[in-house]
Amino acid sequence: MNTHRIHRVAKLTGLTKDVIRVWERRYGLLKPIRGANRYRNYSDEDVLLLRFLKQEQERGYSIGDLAELGRDELLARARQSALPARSPDSNPYARLIEQLIQSLDPLDKTSFERKLNGAVAIVPFDEALHGMLIPLQQRVGELWHEGRLSVAVEHYVSKVVQQKLFSVMNQLAPPDHGPKVVVACPPKETHELGAQTVAYHCAVRGFRVIYLGPNTPIDDLSALCLDVQPALVLLSMTLGGPDDELHALAKALAHKIKPLCPVGLGGAGLSAVKEIFEEEGLVVLEDLDSLDRFLERVRSAQSSAPR
Repeated sequence: MNTHRIHRVAKLTGLTKDVIRVWERRYGLLKPIRGANRYRNYSDEDVLLLRFLKQEQERGYSIGDLAELGRDELLARARQSALPARSPDSNPYARLIEQLIQSLDPLDKTSFERKLNGAVAIVPFDEALHGMLIPLQQRVGELWHEGRLSVAVEHYVSKVVQQKLFSVMNQLAPPDHGPKVVVACPPKETHELGAQTVAYHCAVRGFRVIYLGPNTPIDDLSALCLDVQPALVLLSMTLGGPDDELHALAKALAHKIKPLCPVGLGGAGLSAVKEIFEEEGLVVLEDLDSLDRFLERVRSAQSSAPR
């Protein structure tokens, strides 16, 4: 679990440092730990709890009444509140996704793959990817975090989604002259669905994709870039990490990759720490629209470069 200094907690929650200290001292709901430097470090659970308390206070509840519920009950409510709403109207494939989930516990491989393969086969793959595959993987991840699905089942679903992505990518005619893009996950990042989605997104837009996958050492990434001379490097991060590790990663990318080509980073792990990477001149991509704009800038820059 990640830890955060109080200034980061204030930024993540929208609460002042003074309010955080008062709530910590008066109600005992937070459990910071002392680091080697004697500073208090707050956990992801503390951040989640503070966000929930702020949300409930804005709805009219008093902090004193909320505190009487205790940390465990408040955390349970905070986790439930943080889950995205799953309305059948918000995604036309919501019912299918829930049917697929039912085939996972206990695992009925034949039923799961028959339903999924049949649905994916009758719609454009872009629609299947964003309407079925990614929401399915996200829902399975939620259930794994809640302890309702095993890690083995989560891995199985990830591999099924991965196979479909790469099957479609392998059917794409590789462009002869498109810009090269290297897609990878940084060190310690093992979740690659985001990187796989980006690789597909680039491939269907005419880029020549070199996909490296999870946990890619920066030195190896640099050596590859020297060899293949890509137009850009894209990295996917679902996890955050301690500030010192993130600063070290940002500096390594800035010193070893950025001089060779532009670097873009995206993923849930960057939402609260993007300034660390932007300070090093790296591009943080918040969604696929910002990725498209970045790709077009790179393509334009390459096409106008002297040959």
